[in-house]
Amino acid sequence: MEILDVHITDHPYQVKIGQGLLKSTGELVTSVWSTRKVALISDDNVAPLYQQQVADSLGQAGFKVFSYQFEAGEESKSLAVLGKLATQMTVDGFNRDDGVIALGGGVTGDLAGFLAATYMRGIDLIQIPTSLLAQVDSSVGGKTAVDLGTTKNILGSFLQPDLVIVDPQTLRTLKERDLVEGYGEVVKVAGLTDHSLWQLIRTINSPADIFEHAEQISELAIKYKAEVVEADEKEGGLRQLLNFGHTIGHAVEALSDGNLRHGEAVAIGMVAISQVFTDHGLTPQEVTDQLKDRLVAVGLPIDLPKIDTEQILSKVKNDKKSHDGHLNLVYLKEVGSPAIMSVKTSEVADFLNL
Repeated sequence: MEILDVHITDHPYQVKIGQGLLKSTGELVTSVWSTRKVALISDDNVAPLYQQQVADSLGQAGFKVFSYQFEAGEESKSLAVLGKLATQMTVDGFNRDDGVIALGGGVTGDLAGFLAATYMRGIDLIQIPTSLLAQVDSSVGGKTAVDLGTTKNILGSFLQPDLVIVDPQTLRTLKERDLVEGYGEVVKVAGLTDHSLWQLIRTINSPADIFEHAEQISELAIKYKAEVVEADEKEGGLRQLLNFGHTIGHAVEALSDGNLRHGEAVAIGMVAISQVFTDHGLTPQEVTDQLKDRLVAVGLPIDLPKIDTEQILSKVKNDKKSHDGHLNLVYLKEVGSPAIMSVKTSEVADFLNL
């Protein structure tokens, strides 16, 4: 088992990574929580696979487990579903001394995390991510949120978990597209950092290779994200680098009518923004080509879908990360050398030249 320490000043915690860790959930949770009521939350894809196993392990460790499910899909990351889960917890008598465990992918982590952040003004949270996207990205860092319509993550809060449990064996039950989607975020992190993750992804040329190196991928990607979050918990500076590919990516994802997954949209967004900065002479063409190569190698899309560019620009200009009439755009000067350029919102259309 690999243990990574996340040194958040007011809320340090650990990420534990290892094959078969789900079987030891109860033992792992007792290392950070006293016995209590636990809301174990999964979507209806993950629940049949792992929820009973985790509930049994927690029960054997003395926890009183209430297993809740919601319908799988981004549409469930909503106030309506949040309200249903909160109502269930109220009926079952949950109070501030109890806890929430998110067992599932990114939607589950965001939804259950925001529930924990807001229920009785905040109760304890543990993340058990079961998708690659959640393992390398959303389970670490404390961001929780729900969507409003097509506007992603517009209502949210920061709540650091007390523990993150990563079991790479859960990736074996993912459909290939779901596995590959998460790899989009891996390439993003690899491009941002100059440590060994970039060297590793240069050897990955198929979904099978992702499976083979899953534990090492998670460890290296999480390590980098933890370092960034430690330095900038609330996204006031350095953490903005993690938005590489997201500004355009979020726009095309929102406009795709559900046809693009988050990681796929981020892949498209990374290539699009890199090409923009290449055209402006700030990102070498070789870097943009390397990103394309690593994404295409596992079957990720890299071309903008057939969406009206005016709609994309409208979404980009209204990105929630814009401040004081400016939008911060992340680009790569080289692999491992990211930078941020602030562009006036009124000049974004000309700068992006979509």
